[in-house]
Amino acid sequence: MKLRIALVMVLTVMGWLALPVVQAAETETETAAPAAKAPRGDKSTSLKTSKERYSYAKGILTGAQLQQFGDSLDVKSFMTGLQDRLNNKPSKLTDEELNQANADFQEAVKKEVEKKLKIIGERNQKMGTEFLAANASKKGVVTTASGLQYEVLNPGNGSKPKVTDQVKVHYHGTLIDNTVFDSSLMRKEPLTLPLNAVIPGWAEGLQLMPVGSKYRFVIPAKLAYGSKGAPPKITPESTLIFEVELLEIVKEGSKPEEKKAPEGNKPEERKPGRW
Repeated sequence: MKLRIALVMVLTVMGWLALPVVQAAETETETAAPAAKAPRGDKSTSLKTSKERYSYAKGILTGAQLQQFGDSLDVKSFMTGLQDRLNNKPSKLTDEELNQANADFQEAVKKEVEKKLKIIGERNQKMGTEFLAANASKKGVVTTASGLQYEVLNPGNGSKPKVTDQVKVHYHGTLIDNTVFDSSLMRKEPLTLPLNAVIPGWAEGLQLMPVGSKYRFVIPAKLAYGSKGAPPKITPESTLIFEVELLEIVKEGSKPEEKKAPEGNKPEERKPGRW
């Protein structure tokens, strides 16, 4: 029973540790795509019965999970442990040794994930720096002291919000490769939110906008989600692009709309700020 629990714990930690890497890989290339496109192998071994086919499929799916951590696993030892458990053979490790081995594996996987995320972050940082430099030279683009870049698409003529205000906005958010990660326009529903609870790039940018205006913001990673990113779609050190329309400053005492978090991320994942 304890071995079974240990295996469940391993698969669980693999799942949540692998998530950013898998999602980052999907963002970086379309080849990290569907498991259904796995390369075809030798068909000489027939899988005639339903039991043979679903057992083989289970092996393929489990292998796909474990493939992320090939360097952290000794396949021969893994298969020995799996067969011992399925055949009800005694474990070659004590309960204490199993627990320690599980902890060691989690640490190894964590380090591997951190290594991969660091590589992705460094790549994003380089691409973001180049994108910001090119964008800064475009006509109509203003760069603030913090590094935020904005372009006025529609000037508007209303009041400007303060950081203590709530605002109602429509927005469309993309990465620099035009991948859409969030959009109230696509949901066809504006968002009402307090400016003191958003990412720094939003807090600064929205205060520049008169009601009725529409701006395009290019937000450096340091003013967005930095080295942590906001999985699943925003990888570490990502530069973000937003087109934002300021619809209204929500007055104190008025009945606010129900706040709905943008798709793609849970509210608790929207640190250092939330929009």
